[in-house]
Amino acid sequence: MYHTFHIPVLGLGYSIDTPLKVARYGISSVVSIVDDELTERMRKFHSAAQQEDYTLIAKKETDCRALRITAYLNLLDKLVKGQFEAMLGKADEPAGDFHTYFELLPDDSVLKLEYTEMLKMTDPAARATALSALKQKMSPGSIDVNIMSKVDKANYDGQDEYLGDAYTDALAAMRGFANSRLNAAVIISAGLNPRLYGYMEQCADFYPDTSGTINKQIILKVSDFRSATIQAKLLAKKGLWVSEFRVESGLNCGGHAFATEGFLLGPILEEFKEKRSALLEELYEVYGMALTAKHRAVPSKPLQRITAQGGIGTAEEHRFLLNYYQLDAAGWGSPFLLVPEATNVDDDTLEALVNAEQEDFYLSNSSPLGVLFNSFKQSSMEQQRLDRIAKGRPGSPCTKKFLCTNTEFTALPICTASREYQHLKLKELENQALPAAEYQQQFEAITEKVCLCEGLCAAVYLKNGMLKSKESKAVSICPGPNLAYFSGKYSLKEMVQHIYGKTNLLTTVNRPNLFINELNLYIDYLKKDISAQLSDLNTKKIKYFTKFKEQLEQGISYYKQLLPVLKEQSSISVHEVYKQLLLAEQQLENCKV
Repeated sequence: MYHTFHIPVLGLGYSIDTPLKVARYGISSVVSIVDDELTERMRKFHSAAQQEDYTLIAKKETDCRALRITAYLNLLDKLVKGQFEAMLGKADEPAGDFHTYFELLPDDSVLKLEYTEMLKMTDPAARATALSALKQKMSPGSIDVNIMSKVDKANYDGQDEYLGDAYTDALAAMRGFANSRLNAAVIISAGLNPRLYGYMEQCADFYPDTSGTINKQIILKVSDFRSATIQAKLLAKKGLWVSEFRVESGLNCGGHAFATEGFLLGPILEEFKEKRSALLEELYEVYGMALTAKHRAVPSKPLQRITAQGGIGTAEEHRFLLNYYQLDAAGWGSPFLLVPEATNVDDDTLEALVNAEQEDFYLSNSSPLGVLFNSFKQSSMEQQRLDRIAKGRPGSPCTKKFLCTNTEFTALPICTASREYQHLKLKELENQALPAAEYQQQFEAITEKVCLCEGLCAAVYLKNGMLKSKESKAVSICPGPNLAYFSGKYSLKEMVQHIYGKTNLLTTVNRPNLFINELNLYIDYLKKDISAQLSDLNTKKIKYFTKFKEQLEQGISYYKQLLPVLKEQSSISVHEVYKQLLLAEQQLENCKV
């Protein structure tokens, strides 16, 4: 991997075909495989565009979810390899993708330096030899996939009979990836799912082959060192190696927000830095014992990368994370929503993002998963939600049923964003004869949920002219709060140059440091949480808030000690950061439990 950044998963549809747009340049990206209907429609779309044969995999087919995901991933693999080979075949042309590949690389890349030297060569034979050597070293970016471990709905047949554990959503998606031709990684997010880990133990490609190569790698998206250790040990005991820990900020990220108990990104990365080698040794020992017990050869110690993502906005922040915390790479997600070459954002939503203000990005309870969700006030989904409430018809039709988990009123699970659930819940609410203020508070909590299954796919259908006649045009989008500082439509080249410091897209923007932004998000989160619980405080909650506050205080102390290093490795105004830390300290002091 020659780039020091990757593009994380962006909702369902926003990065569903990003590899087709960036992988030939050596840029790795992540595809969501939650929605098999989306993967099937995108397979049809790209098959037609590339004149590939296409045969529908219908929903009635046995194991259709896994089959659809496998077929789509195989198509991506074939098309990306075709793009890459075509690019290599045009290396002699004076311009084109081959030269763009090197132009996008960071200036200190060894491969780029070799390319620059090759261009200076005047002897045809020497130049041809150098060009051939370059081609051998080049590789496309990885087509990685994301599975949210907790999105693991049970599935039933036409007679409402349970199909069995192997056909739950997460396991079927994993099977779809495992059976694909991809030599790539699965990113497992949203916590621990023992059933999913048990299923992975049965998949041959997660084990090293006779040469020690692991064809299907495992990446854990984690929020802290402790959870990383617990999950990696569980996998190691099954003979499964974690190739990368992808550390994500709890609140300064896009999509679902899994807040830590006050643990901040800086101290978390410091712990990974200090304990990385020891963790590697510990996991390798457990891993080796498990492989031996399975009568499998134990390979030499595999690589284990550490990366981070969530709220990174400048080249200096990118360099600092890599250099000081010795990271292998960093993820840049939400800013790529403003890069039409790389992601799928429809024109209206893109225009709204470009012109958005900071207050347009907020944490909501709109996700049916019951987890905080990064929302955008100007989205058409939010407007649709309000319109439906005004018409006395809150909730959404539930067609895909990926987030059906509630059984309060029904034998089979339904979704809390569905019209069916909200009708039943509001009817129950009306019968409680609550005071007006309390009734309104509960009414808003019920009707805040929105359909993410449809909303997170609508943009890709709109952008590519794929929307069916009766489908909703309402778009749900989940950028991180960091996107508020970006206000333009950018080319792929502009964004990559910004990441590597060749240009600065934020020259006129007054943007606090990455660590300060996250700290303030956590203080605001704590304030709101305390305020919401004031009428129902108990010993357990007081203990939780006290510990949360103490962790933030320790985080502030850590950042104060880090200031000399920040000054040494960047042009950041240490005085300004110190002032912001003191202000945050004062706000935290005012958080009374």
